Amino acid sequence: MSTFRTSRAFAAPPETVFAAFEQPERLAKWWGPNGFHNTFDLFDFKPGGLWRFTMHGPNGSNFPNEATFVAIEPARKIVIKHLSKPHFQLTIELESNASGTLVTWEQAFESPEVAASLKHIVEPANEQNLSRWQGAVANGGSGLA
Repeated sequence: MSTFRTSRAFAAPPETVFAAFEQPERLAKWWGPNGFHNTFDLFDFKPGGLWRFTMHGPNGSNFPNEATFVAIEPARKIVIKHLSKPHFQLTIELESNASGTLVTWEQAFESPEVAASLKHIVEPANEQNLSRWQGAVANGGSGLA
């Protein structure tokens, strides 16, 4: 297996969920697992646009990242190719439903070996990332819930 997939129901319409991603000042507050915060150097949110940022870990470690936006469909889909190691493609789909939005998060790594070596980190980190996004949406952009 080289792909991790999870879903989460958000109690907000897709446009509201999407807004918490497309606005870099909001995204920087919630992106990443628990305890992390970010510094964005470049956030060119358009197909082909670059995203350069540093994730700052709770222990003071810094993790430089570079990615490109492969596809963006407002309030529907975001596809990101992570150019820094480990290489992966993240596809986020937003589907309107009766209670708000179903967010599907699919992270496909370059090889099963890389995925297997990171499984213990990726699975809980993806769930934490979705929880933080959900909190940011519920809190209306004023930070995390």
